[in-house]
Amino acid sequence: MTGRARARSRGRARGSQAAVPGASQTQKPSPVTSAPKESEAELVGRGRQKGIPGRLSEESGVEISMGFHQVTLGERGRRRWDFTDTGVNTRQAMEHVKESKTVGTSGAPISLTANFFQIVSRPQWVLYQYHVDYKPSIDSRRLRSALLFQHEVLGIARTFDGSLLFLPHRLHNKETVLHSKTHSGEEIQITVTLTNELPPTSPMCIQFYNIIFRRILKVLNLQQIGRNYYNPNDPLNIPQHRLTIWPGYTATILPYESAIMMCTDISHKVLRSETALDFMVNLKHQCGIERFHEICTKELVGLVVLTKYNNRTYRIDDIAWDHTPSNTFKRGAADISFKDYYRNQYGLEIADGNQVLLVSYVKRMGPSGGPAPGPAMLIPELCYLTGLTNRMRSDFSIMKDLSTHTKLMPEQREQRLNRFMANINRNADARGELEKWGLAFDRELLNVNGRLLPGEKIFQGSRSFNYDPMNADWNREMRGLSVTSAPHLDNWLLFYTCRIANDAQTLLQNLLKVSGPLGIRLQRPTMIEYEDRQDRLLRAIQQNVGPHTQMVVVILPTNRKDKYDSIKKYLCVDCPVPSQCVVAQTLSRPQTLLNVATKIALQMACKMGGELWSVEIPLKHLMVVGIDCYHDISAGKRSVGALVASMNQTMSRWFSRCVLQQKGQEIMDGLKRPFIDALKEYLKHNNCLPSRIIVYRDGVGDGQLQSVATFEVAQILESIKSLGQDYRPKLSVVVVKKRIATRFFARIGGKTVNPPPGTVIDTEVTRPEWYDFYIVSQAVRSGSVAPTHYNVIHDTSGLKPDHMRLAYKLCHMYYNWQGNIRVPAPCQYAHKLAFLVGQSIHKEPNLQLDNLLFYL
Repeated sequence: MTGRARARSRGRARGSQAAVPGASQTQKPSPVTSAPKESEAELVGRGRQKGIPGRLSEESGVEISMGFHQVTLGERGRRRWDFTDTGVNTRQAMEHVKESKTVGTSGAPISLTANFFQIVSRPQWVLYQYHVDYKPSIDSRRLRSALLFQHEVLGIARTFDGSLLFLPHRLHNKETVLHSKTHSGEEIQITVTLTNELPPTSPMCIQFYNIIFRRILKVLNLQQIGRNYYNPNDPLNIPQHRLTIWPGYTATILPYESAIMMCTDISHKVLRSETALDFMVNLKHQCGIERFHEICTKELVGLVVLTKYNNRTYRIDDIAWDHTPSNTFKRGAADISFKDYYRNQYGLEIADGNQVLLVSYVKRMGPSGGPAPGPAMLIPELCYLTGLTNRMRSDFSIMKDLSTHTKLMPEQREQRLNRFMANINRNADARGELEKWGLAFDRELLNVNGRLLPGEKIFQGSRSFNYDPMNADWNREMRGLSVTSAPHLDNWLLFYTCRIANDAQTLLQNLLKVSGPLGIRLQRPTMIEYEDRQDRLLRAIQQNVGPHTQMVVVILPTNRKDKYDSIKKYLCVDCPVPSQCVVAQTLSRPQTLLNVATKIALQMACKMGGELWSVEIPLKHLMVVGIDCYHDISAGKRSVGALVASMNQTMSRWFSRCVLQQKGQEIMDGLKRPFIDALKEYLKHNNCLPSRIIVYRDGVGDGQLQSVATFEVAQILESIKSLGQDYRPKLSVVVVKKRIATRFFARIGGKTVNPPPGTVIDTEVTRPEWYDFYIVSQAVRSGSVAPTHYNVIHDTSGLKPDHMRLAYKLCHMYYNWQGNIRVPAPCQYAHKLAFLVGQSIHKEPNLQLDNLLFYL
């Protein structure tokens, strides 16, 4: 569907495109009939920065906007609709599931509860959709609503998202012209045009239900931040860490397999008590004036801030060092400074007139699908930092205190969700709003049926064993057993500084101690002491690493990223040798040193091409592929796409390749070359090409499903075709999603607990237009376990859900963890490769490392 067709389907009449926000209106105002209330009629200004010099405007190519404007719910609604990938029907192209999705039968049945509330009553009458146009154009959604809703001709039952108006009755004329006047006396003509008549089965009704429910959340005094709604009136304060948590909810109404339901979950917004200005002042005292610009840009760019005057979040993309609150922007026909604007509009006085401004590039589209209005300019003094820094995340005390409030156990989460629905039913205004439209939700969470797959048998060396499926790890069971295979490590180097020489000796002794039982033959390394300076460490590596070096182990005094990056860049690009970096702090606790040495020994074996364990893979001549992308937002680097493919039947040897892409690019356009190389490498290892290929595509963002289903699948098919017309393997492409709101709860022993690992759900809460299912593959010690969503978007092999159990098997094959992980191993390997290249190397690794898991 073209952009114009999409616009018409959403009720935007041709020729009704609004003016660019903040631009002067040349159309003559129409006569007026009335004015809104004073409290509702104030226009939230959207300015254009006047006379912006320098690289900021040159790079962006657009005008500068202030950033305190509101996105109309019409635009939010369109984006919200895209977030769910509604309209992407991949199931219809697969003949074996086109008529019905065959439910799997393997595993024991298990009763579950899901965080879904079913709509038990909904309107059965036609819903009329109108497009509302304002002349002159108005940007403020609140003012749009105030000017429109004063007209009684619309009736009491009405819903307006800033662009689209929904009514349960039809107005007398197809086009209705109304007249209003703002508080300032500006005359506004409002044209209400009928664009669609929606039966109860129309997909647009789902968007309407979401609009109605967002109004319910506002009735409950919840405030929207991003996609979710939070309660600022019930904050959870952690004063010792200067943190505040706003509790909130996510809620999305969609058609599912069994009914139209609302998926809702608990969400938390972590706010820091300090503003961006506080952060900048403290940073200036710490680093001094000379490096302040460089360090401040590095620290702030990529962070998300909250502006409390409008409860909106922005990501900081740049800093306008030559702009202050005294700069002016165009508001209407006059120029106004940022300082005066905040005083007039919000009653806020800017205390520091010399502070620089922050820049946030607006991602949303402009009015009627036009270009974005330009980067937003933010006042640091009014921007509160959100989220946690890496330093805070590494602080055990902070994370422990946070988890007390945010990591809800299944029973707590279920109680909170039920209380949420009870609050809606108890609130007279909220209940009345639902009744007005004939909507009603079930009062209890949805009961669903799942299946519990049996635990996998682990094959390690010449032996096999079963593990405790409830704990989903076999760390204890594998002790004393040799790994399947490990190259002999005869020529390797161990680098250390003088200060941590004792730690180096202790590590070496423990490595020699644990390597024997693991079946890893480890000779003593060449010990090299280096001076604790980045250039000296790199020079020492360059001088000592040769063509016969099998492994380089470096003990770092601290976890400084620049040192780590220089090591990895040299040993992955210039001199391809597997390397292992160890921070000295991890060697400081004697009680855990043996476990640490075991993990390091296993990693070293993997990076040289060793095979640790395997599970039974019933499909023969199968190649599984994992694809993921990484975006380094903070540094503005190029995105990295990674492909990892299995090379043997046991899924224990892998081929890896990455592709550098444009900044922020998720959809891979260079997939063909690495895919062909993976097929050729498989041919070299097995003397035949795979007869079946299963691709697991991780990292697909909301709204990108159609692009993957068409653009990336086409590249895969072209890659296969390039190996010969006679080569026709069976191909399955599965999109793997971790960032989902769906949660499941099990009732075991009279208690609400997490579902056991191996729980599969493929009915009721799946989407009717997809061939999809959920798997709970891991166990968590605290909080609620998150399932993984699998969506088969292309399948010529006719695999049934029972065959797709392979995904669960592959969750056992990640060699960096002796247990189940959340996604199939090739996805996690691809993530690790893309992360290493995007964070540290910024170049494609040397091809000599393609067959090694050097990035673990």
